[in-house]
Amino acid sequence: MAERRHHRPPDGPGEPPGRDRGQRRRRVGEALRHALSAILSRGELRDPALQEVSITVTEVRISADLRDASVFVMPLGGVNATEAVAGLERCAGFLKGRLARDVPLRFTPRLVFALDPSFDQAARIDRLLALPEVQRDLRPRDGAGDSCSDAG
Repeated sequence: MAERRHHRPPDGPGEPPGRDRGQRRRRVGEALRHALSAILSRGELRDPALQEVSITVTEVRISADLRDASVFVMPLGGVNATEAVAGLERCAGFLKGRLARDVPLRFTPRLVFALDPSFDQAARIDRLLALPEVQRDLRPRDGAGDSCSDAG
């Protein structure tokens, strides 16, 4: 009788069947985010654009093959943001080497840095919510025609 080989489930060993592969990508992204934050907080980078700049790593998105990582960052206060991103790009090779040491992965992903747009989006939403037309619509009405009030 021929020996049957059991194939691994598509989601990998130890994971319940049907579990989203994106979960692994999120875990790896979080591990990389924490490791990058630690490296940046220690001040190991010598690039002049990164001296005296506190940088927050807000998110790391990993490609499906775990070979590329988009790192979203924001300097404290948003000051000199483009220069800070350019400095991080220049230090990407050094950072990749540190990550290879700190995060156990088969392949350390290539790092691409970008400014985090969520801060600008939040500021835009705040400005929209402060508009008089929006404030008028957000005020509670006097109860006339209110279908949610107790009828009694």
